[in-house]
Amino acid sequence: MDTANNIDSTKRGKFIAFEGIDGSGKSTQIALLREKMKAKGIDCYTTMEPTDSPIGSLIHQVMTGRVKTDNRAIAALFVADRLDHLLNDVNGIAHKIDEGVTVLTDRYYFSSYAYHSVDLPMDWVILANEQSSLILKPTVNIFIDISPDLALERIAKNRCQRELFEEKSRLVQVREKYLEAFERLKDEERVLVVDGNRKEQEIADEIWEKLTVFLK
Repeated sequence: MDTANNIDSTKRGKFIAFEGIDGSGKSTQIALLREKMKAKGIDCYTTMEPTDSPIGSLIHQVMTGRVKTDNRAIAALFVADRLDHLLNDVNGIAHKIDEGVTVLTDRYYFSSYAYHSVDLPMDWVILANEQSSLILKPTVNIFIDISPDLALERIAKNRCQRELFEEKSRLVQVREKYLEAFERLKDEERVLVVDGNRKEQEIADEIWEKLTVFLK
């Protein structure tokens, strides 16, 4: 799957987006990949969405039930947080990549395509995120594919409070929407699908093996 970024620099860093349903182990794999990259001398920066910006903080309040709003407003908040994530003057990732830093992000616009299109038309969600796509497409999207049952087991072990979308029926739908989005955009995006129903190191080894071609 081909991708094109409109940030053009010979020293430009790579942009790797990790995707998956809640509990898929994205944060663990990002940490393992970061250490691997550091050992290889690759300048690396890790981040996540929602961010810790004021917009991201509002999203966290929505996700934990402290603030109630419409699904369309939730989707729009994620769009705004993502654009700030890209373009913020202090730590915007588009600028970091332009300077040669490789960025690993826990979620990017495919998360919106999957989660929000359960309630809204996917065409609407994709169009709402068009500016982010035009500013910066990932070098590769890594989808950690895990069964919803195992994901919920992990969530129960690691968190004291479930968030808005962390129910089995919802996670089943979100996984299906991820696969639908990957199929729809297969000619525009690079996607690596990795089996997440295994030991952490086995997953990390496969990610590194498959990722090396994109780091050249």
